[in-house]
Amino acid sequence: MIRAFTLALQLLTRLPVPSLNTPPQPQELGQAVLFFPVVGLLIGGMLAGLEGALGRMDPGILAALLLTVWVLITGGLHLDGLADTADAWIGGQGDRDRTLAIMKDPRSGPMAITVIVLILLNKFAALQALLTGAAGVALLLVPMLGRAVIILLLLTTPYIRPTGLGAPYADYLPRRRCGLLIALLAMVTVALAGWPGAGVLIGLGLGVLGLRYMLIQRLGGATGDTLGAACELAETAALLGLALA
Repeated sequence: MIRAFTLALQLLTRLPVPSLNTPPQPQELGQAVLFFPVVGLLIGGMLAGLEGALGRMDPGILAALLLTVWVLITGGLHLDGLADTADAWIGGQGDRDRTLAIMKDPRSGPMAITVIVLILLNKFAALQALLTGAAGVALLLVPMLGRAVIILLLLTTPYIRPTGLGAPYADYLPRRRCGLLIALLAMVTVALAGWPGAGVLIGLGLGVLGLRYMLIQRLGGATGDTLGAACELAETAALLGLALA
């Protein structure tokens, strides 16, 4: 389990992690998915700790600092997936093969830049609103919920790149334990955030259904980039939902 947690940290963050003595096995990569929300909680704990240490700062400046640290911790991993997905979705013009080809292109077009700016702007605005009150619970939960959405999509949506980065995670997914984990995370969210948390869970559930439908219609399933995009969209939606509540 320690190896699985280490693999999840190596994939999802840029935190210094000791190198493994032996290459990971595909089964271990599948087990690592169980620790995606744990990594999210770790990220959230670091952000909440920083907010607690700098809580007397102007909310706008603190929101900018928290968002910067958030991006640095993750290395912009999911933002990259969001950028590739945005470019491909518009440039693909409804064609599956064209969409997948554009998604592999490392260059970012105008749509990618526009979507990233809008996502970061919405995150900043929500953080600033939350920081006028008690933001600790939101900071703790939101990164966890974003990574829980990745698990939910892996559970319900085919992974269509057999040689892609996410293939072993999808192929060796411990499905029963992942389902139980999702249920546990939902209970934790409601316990910590109350009715606003329940509302966010309902919104995220509906969002996953809509996103899954679009992925199936256009691509026949998910890719690593679309999973990263889903995480960013879920984090932004959860932040906005908690801020509005």
